[in-house]
Amino acid sequence: MRAVASIWWWVSLWCGASGTAAAAQQMADTTFYAEIESPAYVAGTGPVVLIDEAHHNYHTAAGRYLAFATLLRRDGYVVLASAEPFTARSLAQADILVVSNALNERNVEDWSLPTPSAFAAHEVAAVREWVSAGGALMLIADHMPMPGAAAMLAAEFGARFLNGFAFDSESDTEGPIIFRRSDGSLQPHPTTDGRDPSERVDSVASFTGQAFEVGPTAIPIMVFRSNAVSFNPRVAWEFTESTEKVSVGGWAQGAVLQFGAGRVALFGEAAMFTAQVAATESGRFPMGMNRPEAVQNQQFLLNVMHWLSSAGSH
Repeated sequence: MRAVASIWWWVSLWCGASGTAAAAQQMADTTFYAEIESPAYVAGTGPVVLIDEAHHNYHTAAGRYLAFATLLRRDGYVVLASAEPFTARSLAQADILVVSNALNERNVEDWSLPTPSAFAAHEVAAVREWVSAGGALMLIADHMPMPGAAAMLAAEFGARFLNGFAFDSESDTEGPIIFRRSDGSLQPHPTTDGRDPSERVDSVASFTGQAFEVGPTAIPIMVFRSNAVSFNPRVAWEFTESTEKVSVGGWAQGAVLQFGAGRVALFGEAAMFTAQVAATESGRFPMGMNRPEAVQNQQFLLNVMHWLSSAGSH
């Protein structure tokens, strides 16, 4: 029953009295600041991180992913936004490509089925070849309709994105889903262990998102507990008694894999890697690294980036 309660908790937060997701205005929390005691690189000398902004992305470097971009820059990375389609030429400038919540033009204003791919077939092929040759990809697709838009790209790396809303009925909160090392929902890996004990992550908070299945070469990092479910509506945020429900216990919300000479990190939730504020009728509501439940999300993001930075070195 907690999954159902969580649905209406999020609906009441994001939809407000009007009953539409657009009623709540999400914006970057410009007051968020997190200290980095030991940056991985001297400022401006680290790997180049290219944030995709060519595919109607819901999260951009100067928008909802401002905290993401700022944190990486403070860790020494060179962060650039790109409005170019994926080609061998456009990808050549990047060490790490971040694609967050891309959308097909059809779904920019209409979050209903169908959800066509955000990427042309030749773009998907370009990214696959670039990763195989040593590039690093961080692909993030939140709840419906984002998984549908990213499904074709994810499939190139053996993942099946589920175009719905994932809820963990064993979570002890009605808000974020907490993945914990103590119960196995957060798995040991360099992305959670860090480079030394000071970077160890024992919990990660996520904010709904999707569940996905991975292929045999992937390593699940964030794993849904046994009673997790995905509600798959035809229109985002519109849940009824007839809405399709799928059990997703054991499915992933975060996973990594080696692919040729490169590396890939897949995530089914975007807000956990930023700091946002939702303006609702009841006030301003924090979401992301600025939430008290998400105190270790910052370190998790840095660990993921450090692991991706090693692409092509092993």
